[in-house]
Amino acid sequence: MKKTTGKKRRLQKPEPNGDSPANGPRAKSIRTVNGFDCSTNEPYPAYSSPTSDECLSVRDDLLNLHGFPREFVKYRKERERLSECCSVVDGSGGELAENVKSESVLDGLVKTVLSQNTTETNSEKAFASLKSAFAAWEDVLSAESKCIEDAIRCGGLALTKASCIKNILSSLSKRRGKLCLEYLHNLSIDEVKAELSTFKGIGPKTVACVLMFNLQKDDFPVDTHVFEIAKFIGWVPDEADRNKTYLHLNQRIPNHLKFDLNCLLYTHGKLCSKCSKRTGGRQRKKSLPNIPQFSIGPYSKKKEPRTEAVGGQLIAYGQY
Repeated sequence: MKKTTGKKRRLQKPEPNGDSPANGPRAKSIRTVNGFDCSTNEPYPAYSSPTSDECLSVRDDLLNLHGFPREFVKYRKERERLSECCSVVDGSGGELAENVKSESVLDGLVKTVLSQNTTETNSEKAFASLKSAFAAWEDVLSAESKCIEDAIRCGGLALTKASCIKNILSSLSKRRGKLCLEYLHNLSIDEVKAELSTFKGIGPKTVACVLMFNLQKDDFPVDTHVFEIAKFIGWVPDEADRNKTYLHLNQRIPNHLKFDLNCLLYTHGKLCSKCSKRTGGRQRKKSLPNIPQFSIGPYSKKKEPRTEAVGGQLIAYGQY
């Protein structure tokens, strides 16, 4: 990918067949870095679900139900800005706020690290505490690990996360001479995966989140909510693990639907008590009434769905 010389960066445009540039003929060779598969290999080439129509149907149903999640508006706005769109609209057609501040790639990476194995509320508190305790990332790099741990303790796993953050900053300083990851904007998806995966403690979900939210690339992170819902509605085979689910969905889901669909599946999994496995915080979820329907035809071919829908053609939200 050529480096952009103007003030604005453009989103990668889909290839004619719907694949992202990283999946096209210019894709890099297979690479595995830090235990992370950086290739674009399709683990289930004969598995035809989800289709583009299924992705669109689920996206539209969830958008009608939830509207576009406000917590992701600033990232969506940045994507729209880069593609030279003037506004973002929610599920009701209303225009959303324009005053959205961009988040640095390094901030986004650290925020994602802090979000591991904890609640969204706790991770946000940990990041705010870290930024309050240290004026700049250079201060974090020069600080004692204990000071970093104290600053992020409210987010859990302080020792592990502090070590990961310190390693990122140290490695970045040695390799690039400054604590900045903005150069990643000019790399391909495969190159970003290879670059970020060299940092100890950075796995595929973290990399995918940075790609989608901070680099505005067409990628599809698979967290617990997305993984469980994708398995239930038959978008991946029963035996699929999270990494293979990630690889498969990134091949099958059209690029222009990835961002909205990912944000909406994540939000639905958080809010609906019946749409994910029993996880911590389940008691704070609620069963959502009068919910639109999924189109999940392929699921009925696998096993009997837990629903009264005839022929397995439709399933009411909140029942899987």
